[in-house]
Amino acid sequence: MGIAFSRRLQRRTGLLAVLAVVHFTPTASPVRAQDKNPLANDSNAAKLGEFEFRANCAFCHGLGARGGGRGPDLTRAQKKHGNSDADLFRTINEGVPGTAMPQNGATQQGVGMTEEEIWQVISYIRSVQVKTSVPPAGNAAHGKELFAGPAACATCHMIEGKGGRLGPGLTTTGSARSVEYIVDSVRNPSRRLAQGITEAMKEFSQEYETVTVVDDRGQKFPGVVLNEDNFTLQMLDTHEQLHFFEKDKLRSFDKSRESLMPKYDEKMLPEKDLQDIVAYLLSLGGSK
Repeated sequence: MGIAFSRRLQRRTGLLAVLAVVHFTPTASPVRAQDKNPLANDSNAAKLGEFEFRANCAFCHGLGARGGGRGPDLTRAQKKHGNSDADLFRTINEGVPGTAMPQNGATQQGVGMTEEEIWQVISYIRSVQVKTSVPPAGNAAHGKELFAGPAACATCHMIEGKGGRLGPGLTTTGSARSVEYIVDSVRNPSRRLAQGITEAMKEFSQEYETVTVVDDRGQKFPGVVLNEDNFTLQMLDTHEQLHFFEKDKLRSFDKSRESLMPKYDEKMLPEKDLQDIVAYLLSLGGSK
């Protein structure tokens, strides 16, 4: 009895020791593996990641990851929600609450990605990421003066809580958009209408469409659409007054994708001044 018990005890103790090794040894390993992309040295990972990016990310971040109507430019070395591989993995997998960045697989755009596919996407982002940041060519201090003064940008756009509401807020534009995107938005504002004020979390968000409403009393209201369904319209007029209308009670209701923002050609805004304004917006993005 004593010998049999001793042998059973030895076998049980040995099994517990094996289980302890199996249970405790790998715990640190996955955490370390999450700190750095395990596919960083895989030459094929970026190519596979580009395919995943196009299917799951390009809708918001644009082809080439240079930013779209909703998502920021990912070719920049500095990322708003963290620059490390682990930060990128967490952002892609968990999303960013309160923003348009959804949790992995939580929307109808694309499909949920496996961990390996997320790492492939990160490999692709690293492959298109600019290695060194080129300082903006313009004068940010002069750009700030132009924004609030002669260029009249602050009439419609708000920065850090100051300015108008008729156009999108620009506090984070410098960190979220490429220089080319910003310049094109100034020179050709109707080419890509910005997202609406209250719609960032919707699958297909309302844009800053121009609207002209004539109510049942004949009063005319030009402005931008805030929200709309089949029966009602919420809009902000050019005096920044909010209005709610029932469509069947309107005399007329006309929408246009011609932006209320003027087209700033080089006669209205010389190239040097535009570079200064861009430098100002980039300086805000860099400070966040």
